[in-house]
Amino acid sequence: MSKPFEVENKLPNIIGSGTKIVGDIDTNGDLRVDGVIEGNIVSKGKLVLGQGGSIKGTIKCANAEISGSFDGKVEVSELLSLKNTATFKGEMTVAKLSIEPGATFNGTCNMSDKGRAPIQPEPVKK
Repeated sequence: MSKPFEVENKLPNIIGSGTKIVGDIDTNGDLRVDGVIEGNIVSKGKLVLGQGGSIKGTIKCANAEISGSFDGKVEVSELLSLKNTATFKGEMTVAKLSIEPGATFNGTCNMSDKGRAPIQPEPVKK
């Protein structure tokens, strides 16, 4: 009896230098971008934006490491790491954030840990 075919992506997807994509990318695996993407990216794995890479759009992923140029909105469920060569412009929602000295960050950051209990406001005393 044969095993049912399941799509498993153990190899990373790579957008090489000199490649430009205008459109959306949806992947179950990891993604490395050394080229240019204008569009939205959804990845269940890790997104790596290389030093010469550029993304303009929206990213939703588990982990991200940015060394290149990003302009847009990012939602990372675990760790976002901005390397010393990164240029980030836009909005981010992350659980954990790491910014190396030398990285440029212009925008807003919302840190959200869904596992934490919400902070309850104290009652107003009259």
